[in-house]
Amino acid sequence: MKTAKTTTTSTATIASAQDAPSPVYSSSLSLSTSTLTILADLLRGHLKAIGSRWRKLPAGKIAVIVLAFLRHDQRLADLAGGNQVSASTVRRWVGEVIDLLAARAPRLDRALKKITQAGGEVVLLDRYLGL
Repeated sequence: MKTAKTTTTSTATIASAQDAPSPVYSSSLSLSTSTLTILADLLRGHLKAIGSRWRKLPAGKIAVIVLAFLRHDQRLADLAGGNQVSASTVRRWVGEVIDLLAARAPRLDRALKKITQAGGEVVLLDRYLGL
């Protein structure tokens, strides 16, 4: 009888733990309004260009999530769980935003030429270049 009671209790505990919302923590991300606006507008334009009818979250919220990942290296699963989307969705958003920002960036050869013409002699690159 005790064994059956213990099994029932542990099953009930497991079931109630599965129904509980996943824990979410808050963190601050200091960004300028213009940074968020530029990125959100860039994303809105992209969504309109590809004919995307809707997204789970608005472009401004997607921009904040992507910037949190890029700036603080937050785990995709943590960002996804806190925003009721999947980690693969956040990964796709990060890829889209990186592609959009890369398309706006000057090409490396043109940037180096401009720096050379301005008298620059040393250029520091702080990220991996996938050339």
